[in-house]
Formats: sequence, C-alpha cells, structure tokens
Amino acid sequence: MAHPTNVLDHIVHLTPSGSVAQAAEQWQKLGFTVVPGGTHADGLTANALVVLRDGAYVELVSFARAPCSHPWGSKRPGWIDYAFLGSSARSVAQIVNARAREEGSGVVYEGEVRGGRERPDGRAVEWVITAPRGAGRRGVWPFFCGDVTPRGWRVPLEPEGNAVHENGAVGVAHVRVLAEEAGIPALTREYTTVVGSPPVSSQPGADVSWTLASTAAAHSIPDPVLVVSAPRDAQEEGYLRERGAGLYEVAFWVVEGEGGKGDGESEETPYGRVVWRVVKEA
Repeated sequence: MAHPTNVLDHIVHLTPSGSVAQAAEQWQKLGFTVVPGGTHADGLTANALVVLRDGAYVELVSFARAPCSHPWGSKRPGWIDYAFLGSSARSVAQIVNARAREEGSGVVYEGEVRGGRERPDGRAVEWVITAPRGAGRRGVWPFFCGDVTPRGWRVPLEPEGNAVHENGAVGVAHVRVLAEEAGIPALTREYTTVVGSPPVSSQPGADVSWTLASTAAAHSIPDPVLVVSAPRDAQEEGYLRERGAGLYEVAFWVVEGEGGKGDGESEETPYGRVVWRVVKEA
C-alpha cells in the first residue's frame, strides 16, 4: 500500500530574524500554549511550536541572522509554507511523481533530503524533507516531512499540557492558499496529484477544497481542509499582488465556550491571518 500523501503535518509561520521569543509571546497573547523547539542543524533558523491535539502543529520560525540562500530566505514574515507527513522508509517523491506522470499534471518533487534540529534538552531530532521542484512552487504546493527519529520527539504531544490552549484550540480547520482566479484550474489538477484524490468541492468561480487527514486519532475533531481560492476583497487582492500565490490564512478548531472565540472571527498574528472555527466538543 502506498504511503498516504494527504496527512497535514505542520504549518510554517515566519517572523523577522532573531524574533522567536517575541513570536512566542504574540501567539501566547492569542491564547496558545507555545513549546520551545530548538535550533536547526544548519544553524540558520530556530523555532518554537504550537502543538495541537489533532497532531498538527504550527512552527514559529525565525532566521538566526539575515536570510541567505535558504528556501525561505526570500519570504516575507507571515504564513510561508506547510507540510504534509512524509516517510523515511519510502520515497514520497517517487509516489507523487509517478502519479503526476500518469495524470499529466506537471507536478515534480525533489528526492528526500535529511534535516534535523537540536531541542533545548539536547535531544537530536532527525527527519527527511521532500520539496517541490519549480520556481514559486514552495509555499504553494506542500512539502513533505518524514520522521527518522520518533515523531513524538519532533512533535511533543506529551506532557498533555503542551496541547492544551487557553483559547480552546484543538486542531487545524483549514489552510487556505490564495491564487489568481485564472490559475486555479491548473492548481486544482496539481493539488489533486499531490493529495491523491479529487477535490470535495469545485465550482467555477468558487473555492476549491480537499479533505485532508490528521496524524492523531481524534475522532471528535473534524478533519482539516485544504482550500484554494481567489481574492475575496481588496485586502486579499493587495496581498496576492505583493506576495504572489501561496498560503494566506490558517483556521483553527476551538471548543465552544472555552476561549470566547466566535465562529468565523479572525485575528492577526500580527504577520498572518488566523480564523477561528467553533466545534461543539472535542
């Protein structure tokens, strides 16, 4: 059986160089518990984590110094990338690329590359990254992150308090990619290849969406959704014009009554948009 290619792993939020501590404070003000992450093996970036009960997490990342030739080096602060769960045992690149050849979608992923970071407790965490090939594809198509060491080392769901948030957040409701309307048909074909299934909703002039899977067995938390849409207002038009297609907003499931968040309300991180979606219980 082929390794699934539709499991949401984590979402990357970039802040200015050397600002991981400040980013952690900003997210704590939004009602999230923030867990120290560590420094990546290349020494270029450091992070902190917002871990969720559905097994996904937000990576609050910052360059240790001025960005360089890193794939994220040219990115502006905010939502910059997202990852699906990869594999260190099987090549996800081979799986997706074979599917792309069969479907003629033009999707190509590079072979797996080793990565890692050292946690504050000194433990070395290792993984493999499978990244999309092509100019402007990173942050539009997901990359894949597959664990070499146990996933629990990278995503510390234990102790339980790591995934308990004052705002009631329990999981990711959606990740939304913003794109020009004319480019959405091509993106629909590409995402169908990457996810491994057609969209669950697709109407001309409307959002296109795919249901994703979670890494944790949390049956009371709805599955996350990947949404691709054209700009809905002048602010989004300006964002797309300045930054190009890519990840624009992330929505979180919050338990009704726990954090005082209203369904559909939004806040800024202050570098990216967060939307709250209310679930009755989890």
